Amino acid sequence: MMEKVFLKRTSRVLAGHLWVFSNELTSSPRMHGPGSIVEVYDSKETFIGKGYINPNSLIAVRLLTRQREEINADFFRKRIADALSYRKRFLPEGVSGRLVYSEGDFLPGLIVDRYAGCLVVQLLTAGMERQRDILLDLLDEMLSPEMIVLKNDNQNRTLEGLALEKTVVRGAAGAALSITEGDICSEVDPMSGQKTGFFLDQRENRLAFSRLVSGGRGLDLFCYSGAWGLHLARKGAHVTFVDSSEAAIKQTKSNAEMNALAGKCAFVKADVFNFLKREVASGNKYDFIVLDPPAFVKSKGKLKEGLRGYREINAMAMSVVSQKGLLATSSCSHHVDKTAFLDMLQHAAKDAGRNVRVLELRSQGRDHPVLLSMPETEYLKCAFLVL
Repeated sequence: MMEKVFLKRTSRVLAGHLWVFSNELTSSPRMHGPGSIVEVYDSKETFIGKGYINPNSLIAVRLLTRQREEINADFFRKRIADALSYRKRFLPEGVSGRLVYSEGDFLPGLIVDRYAGCLVVQLLTAGMERQRDILLDLLDEMLSPEMIVLKNDNQNRTLEGLALEKTVVRGAAGAALSITEGDICSEVDPMSGQKTGFFLDQRENRLAFSRLVSGGRGLDLFCYSGAWGLHLARKGAHVTFVDSSEAAIKQTKSNAEMNALAGKCAFVKADVFNFLKREVASGNKYDFIVLDPPAFVKSKGKLKEGLRGYREINAMAMSVVSQKGLLATSSCSHHVDKTAFLDMLQHAAKDAGRNVRVLELRSQGRDHPVLLSMPETEYLKCAFLVL
């Protein structure tokens, strides 16, 4: 017999949301094993769907289907095939990118990124961890990668009661991977790099901003591997790359050299807040700035504190942008919604004493599809501003 759970409230789930919280269940989830498949019903015993449960998580159930179907290899094969078909339809052929985006592809807890012949897989939940062998075999069968890296180092796993790990599960680690974005080549390290090795979600934003720049002098702040600024250097600009990580600066220098752009680049290892404070004090001005910080808000409880950080750093960036200059600024904190992001920017502009126009308000790339019924699937906010 299939295990069953019953819901007290169903309006959000019936509207298309894929999460059931523990306090929405009529009984404790403690009787169920982490990651086990359950049928979900309302209080009148009307079938709602199937998903997997984790009694150790605030998100008790993540729905996989609204149909009475088996959750097996054929189910996951179809779901992965649908995700690949979406990318084939809406993305340039052959580009590196995200092939499976968790809830955005109706596979909650599964991330699959492709870098050339390498797949980087993240199993973020106990439910997907239980399907590990099936998923890895299917990815191998359907995509024939040269290498599969299992990068299970995301802190979400800790919340799910899972261990952190990084390992090569297919093929062998060898030379550094190289990918192409537009006409810029970048090295990717899926084992040691941030996220799965590269910030794929900003690809379309980087290309769009590069079309607005045709020279001048600017900053790439929190540069990581330099993906934003190298596009701008290719357009004839001189770009100063700033990051507090020695490894990031080293990677950016290597990528600049690989693209024959080192002569248009400068590199500064520094805390970005401290760097901007010095630039404001010195009166330096720049034609454009890219500001792509890490998530300042890791939880709802840190929202006010994180927004203060975003406001401070954006105000300083606005202060050093020249008249009619451009600022590309982002937040990847999913607890900061669009309204809060724009409100923060408005306050930052007031602090900087600048009149600011919004040229574009953008989000994550098409390979990170947003599910309309789940605002949580949209986490990236990116604004192009004219000062």
